[in-house]
Amino acid sequence: MSEAAIRFDGVSKDFPTPDGQGLFRAVDRVTLEIAQGQMVALLGKTGCGKSTLFNMIAGLIEPSEGAVRVEGRDPFREFDAFRGRIAIVFQNDRLLPWRTAIGNVELGLEMLGRPPAGRRDIAQKWLARLGLSGHDNDYPHALSGGIRQRVSIARAFAVDAPILLCDEPFSALDEMTAQKLRAEFSALVHENGKTAVFITHSISEALSIGDRIVLLRRPAKVALDEKIPRDMSRETRDDLRARIEAILAE
Repeated sequence: MSEAAIRFDGVSKDFPTPDGQGLFRAVDRVTLEIAQGQMVALLGKTGCGKSTLFNMIAGLIEPSEGAVRVEGRDPFREFDAFRGRIAIVFQNDRLLPWRTAIGNVELGLEMLGRPPAGRRDIAQKWLARLGLSGHDNDYPHALSGGIRQRVSIARAFAVDAPILLCDEPFSALDEMTAQKLRAEFSALVHENGKTAVFITHSISEALSIGDRIVLLRRPAKVALDEKIPRDMSRETRDDLRARIEAILAE
């Protein structure tokens, strides 16, 4: 395994209870390494702590105990160092309605101070790569849900960040559209050497998109950590699915 791009070392996270009288534990002593260039599906039931781990990688919250390191640095205390180093694909597309498709793809590049001509060329390249040539000047309201999510993926890849964080980005789409986008997204991650963390509560999605599945149980503990070979047999895949289902049923 190459040097870890993301590392959790004995990480726990506590939040105040709603009444403010105590604490509840969302993440419990997680130790985990994600290698550079790996696509990891972070799988678990709603409320198991997936999003808390996600937010710690993004530097939005800090652990109560232990250490989180991204590219060897503390993402919470060195938040500004990660400008252009982490890109996020959200559950919904989060496109700006007053910007065209190409304007939305350019947004991250604009925030990073790239010159207008250069960022327009990059945005056009990624729209074309996602099959969106001809939609450059369309506004979000004129686009289907699947096309809007393609624009958001183009926006994430355009900044050329080495790390991609994906928060159930296809959950709002119909299954046929989602299946096609999963395959395209996975191919783009591998072709461009990205490290990706993909949150999902779907076993099928985790099995189809990940190089590796990390299954969490509440409060977030690693219950299973399994690599997914590309040539995995149907029998082995069915066995893994059965093991995942058994853990989730506990």
